[in-house]
Amino acid sequence: MAENTTADPSTPAQLRLAGGAQGFNWLPVFLADELGLFGKHGIAIEYKRFGSVDKATGAVLEGEADLAITPPEGAVADFVNGGELRIVAANAVRLPMSLVARPEIASLADLRGKRIGTSSLTEGTAIYTQIVLASQGLHYPADYEFVLAGIHTKRWEALQAGQVDCAPQPAPWNFLAEDQGYNLIGEVNEFIPEILFTAVIGRSSWLQANRDVVIHFINALIEAHAITNEPARQDITLPIFQRITTPESSTLANRGLEYMRDMGMWPDKLAVPANALRTTIDLMIRAHLLDEALRSQALHAFDASYLDAACVTVG
Repeated sequence: MAENTTADPSTPAQLRLAGGAQGFNWLPVFLADELGLFGKHGIAIEYKRFGSVDKATGAVLEGEADLAITPPEGAVADFVNGGELRIVAANAVRLPMSLVARPEIASLADLRGKRIGTSSLTEGTAIYTQIVLASQGLHYPADYEFVLAGIHTKRWEALQAGQVDCAPQPAPWNFLAEDQGYNLIGEVNEFIPEILFTAVIGRSSWLQANRDVVIHFINALIEAHAITNEPARQDITLPIFQRITTPESSTLANRGLEYMRDMGMWPDKLAVPANALRTTIDLMIRAHLLDEALRSQALHAFDASYLDAACVTVG
């Protein structure tokens, strides 16, 4: 049975929301803010940008933030080690990114001995890259080097400066790079069709003490995801997407937004598909970030009670 989730907008609850880049996958969040959906549900967001996914996860763990939208690997690892981090909802369940290589690199096989930019050695882009390159018999660290170049905008700068030879880049930066002569040598989505790319995570003690706030937040995002996924609402979504991705080019922004929406990146009602969660856990095991014996336990890092309690009618 759904809980009563009526909020009082006149006395909004403050919520500190962390992220690394707070970029393209945050489109529904910024849309919810701009359309007043958080206020409608009695929430006032304080955005806390940390510049890396590791730091965003750590901020929640250390109490610097209440929730984070970030890759969930850190939360899963903390959970199986007896920690407090939990996944409460999905934000994105597809990987809208390409491996972008310098012009002289024509294929994945050419990355042997090369430097690959990533935002973390233990989460997100590093794991995806290892899976893609393993398809060509390339394995880390024997066959290539990871360089901690930062979030996608920093990776693009590193590529241009010659500090790295390749980097996983999301849309529309992959298309921007292609337009400038760089090669798109692999689509991550072809190797990993469904995954819990980014999730809403929180600390169990805070989640339990602020259950209504979490449910109000989820309800606002459910509405925002529905609008984001509706092509007829692109007059609303595209300007926001362009602002947070490529302000200089509406063409690139439009290409990137359609690419993500068409692949089903933003899940309906923030659902956490069982297969997506299993894929995340499987990739952690394959990347030696989680012991195989903990596979079943890791599935319980997702606390479905908050999504189950969320109730919103999207008009």
